[in-house]
Amino acid sequence: MGYISDIRKYVGHMPIQHTTASIIVENEKGEILLQKRKDNGTWSYCGGSVELFERVEDAAARELLEETGLKALSLELFGIFSGEEQHYIYPNGDEVSTIDILYICRSFTGALKCQPEEVESLNFFDISDIPESISPPTREPLRQYIEYRRGAMF
Repeated sequence: MGYISDIRKYVGHMPIQHTTASIIVENEKGEILLQKRKDNGTWSYCGGSVELFERVEDAAARELLEETGLKALSLELFGIFSGEEQHYIYPNGDEVSTIDILYICRSFTGALKCQPEEVESLNFFDISDIPESISPPTREPLRQYIEYRRGAMF
């Protein structure tokens, strides 16, 4: 199934360190793509677990394609997020301390298509009109991204 699923067979719901690769997609209008998650009903940027021996960039691109139908043509490292803000307990009880490696993608191809198992809807949003219901592990990285964008506008 996957690396995290294999670990969960041994540790159950206890906390694990979880490495993820994520992408904030920007369209030509400067809007960002968010997905409404099926597991907790909140909005998040795209991303997921890095598999054993997988390159982080490849994991980010794979997750983007799986979740949205978009193929990343370029990735720019935005930041690495860890610590207390990245502690999360999933609705199924799985607890993680996430290290999220976050990229920005401004060049992509494809048509939006939700991954039915994980994604309820996909929408582009202006950074001044982000939904209030943001998934907890993505709140701080998204806040920093918006701050970065606002600073770059002046």
